[in-house]
Order: sequence, then structure tokens, then C-alpha cells
Amino acid sequence: MKIALIGYGKMGKVIEEIALSGSHEVVSKIDVLNTRSDHIENIKNADVAFEFTKPEAAVSNILKCFKLNIPVVCGTTGWYDNFEFVENECKKYDGTLFHASNFSLGVNILFELNHKLALIMNNFSEYDIGLTEIHHLQKLDSPSGTAITLAKGILDNLDRKDKWVNNKDAAKTEINIISKREEKVPGTHTIKYESNVDKLEITHSAKNRMGFGSGAILAGEFIQGKKGIFTMQDLLKL
Repeated sequence: MKIALIGYGKMGKVIEEIALSGSHEVVSKIDVLNTRSDHIENIKNADVAFEFTKPEAAVSNILKCFKLNIPVVCGTTGWYDNFEFVENECKKYDGTLFHASNFSLGVNILFELNHKLALIMNNFSEYDIGLTEIHHLQKLDSPSGTAITLAKGILDNLDRKDKWVNNKDAAKTEINIISKREEKVPGTHTIKYESNVDKLEITHSAKNRMGFGSGAILAGEFIQGKKGIFTMQDLLKL
């Protein structure tokens, strides 16, 4: 694949490393420090664009790819309030979007376990629920997109909770997502169910960013020749 990197931060560099170790070619790298016209022009030659920027820039970047007829893999989170608009624009331009709050295989397995566990625990009201996410100090959004996905997975399957809150005292019907920022932590997410007699936890801890990058490359390969909107559930057939 010929790859355009929109956002050349930590994840952009990881994707580049993985891509170049295979049979792929990076034809354009764009970030706030590198917006040369030749790189922007080279996006048109790409088979796929990887969008890993900031929430306020993601929608605009996705739409540019639609207009250029370039499939886009978006790993930026925090823009989903605009999802319906992006979905309509995708249909309008007959575009291709693959989006995920997390591209790690392990995290997406965690999403499925989280759904199933919430269904089971719906029958055991003595257990309260909590979520904790820990990321590196440069993580821009809080809570993480992965934590929000996990919270939604619980809310969809657990009748006694109706919303999530972040880093605050939670009402009985709320899930508190505790967000922590520490040095050199790629990402750790824990779901906890606790009663007066015991505690049950499931945790995913990333060792590095390579798992995220590998999943993103797989997503880029997956959407070649496809139209529409796709997620890791489509890729992994979960």
C-alpha cells in the first residue's frame, strides 16, 4: 500500500516503522510541523490515509480524504459527537472510513469480554462497577476513547447504570471512569466489579505501541476496495 500519514506523532511513527518493515510505502507525512505542499499533494497518490491527530482536527481531515476518494483509517478519539455528520458525508462521497478507539487485538478481545461480563453481572446487583484507565502524560483526551467504549459496553448490558462520569464521585446509577496520567504508560484499562465479599477485575495492559500500529496496518489492508464505515469488529469478525 501507498500510505499517507496525517499526524506524525508517536503513533504515526510506529505505523511508519511497521509499514516500512513490510511491503508498504509512505508517500506523505503531514503534521503541524510539516505541511509542505508536496506532502499534501502526495496524499492524492496514497492507497490509504492514517489519521492520528487531535479531536478538533479529525473530522476535517476525514472529510478531506473522502473528497480525494482516499480510504481513511482514523485512530483519533474525542470526535464522536460528530459521527452522524461524518457518516452522512461518507455516504455522500461514497467514501471509506475505518475507525476505532483502539486498534489492539487484545483490547478488542477485552471489549467482547466486557460485554459478556456485563450481561452476567446484570443479575448480581450487589456488585458495583468501576473503570480505571492509565496513559502516558502526553495523552490529550480524558477519559480515553477505549475507556468510553468500555463504559458504553457496560451501559448497554447493565440495567442499574445509566451514564458514566470522569474522576468524580459517582451516583449509584453512574460508572466512574478514573483517569490517571503517568510516565511511559502506553495504556492500561481495568474493569472492576466489587461487592462486600469479593472483587472481580479484568485488565488489559499494553507493553508498547506496536500492537496498536499493527492493528492499524491490518485495518488499512482490510478496507482496500471497500466502501462504507468499518470497525475492528468487522476486521476481527467479532
